[in-house]
Amino acid sequence: MSGMNGFSTRQAKLGDAERIYALIGRNADNLVPRSLANIVESIDRFVVAEADGEMAGCASYQIHPEIGAPEAATVEIVSVAVKTVFRRRGIGRALVEAVAERAAAFSPRELVVLTFAPEFFSSLGFVEVPKTKIMHKLYTGCINCTKHADPFTCPEIAMIRHVRERNL
Repeated sequence: MSGMNGFSTRQAKLGDAERIYALIGRNADNLVPRSLANIVESIDRFVVAEADGEMAGCASYQIHPEIGAPEAATVEIVSVAVKTVFRRRGIGRALVEAVAERAAAFSPRELVVLTFAPEFFSSLGFVEVPKTKIMHKLYTGCINCTKHADPFTCPEIAMIRHVRERNL
């Protein structure tokens, strides 16, 4: 999919894994770290953006099951990163929407994000919620994070965007 600002988004390929790993690493202050092996295992869930002949950004998703209610699984948007020189061109927006479109195929009730950029996600229709509302679904991500001793001391903002009505 081409953007108006000279970039395109596409499904990530195995050959992109090292560049995705490096991009996430360069944004380590704002993203949960991921191993190269984890990125390779999840490559089918990554979307990348290309601009000026190079990888400009990436985004992915994870599915968090709801025990006893598979249809209530939540999709978390993760690993959203755009190289500094390519910011403010709509690449982040395009990446999040591309990932959200892929996730919509599974008919989740909501998309979730933990972020240091609530204004950005608010512009995409996400609304802030208390972490306690979604923490059970995000536990695996938080338990593997080495940045904070406790998810509730983490300064990331929890946000959701509803995708479908509960009775569908």
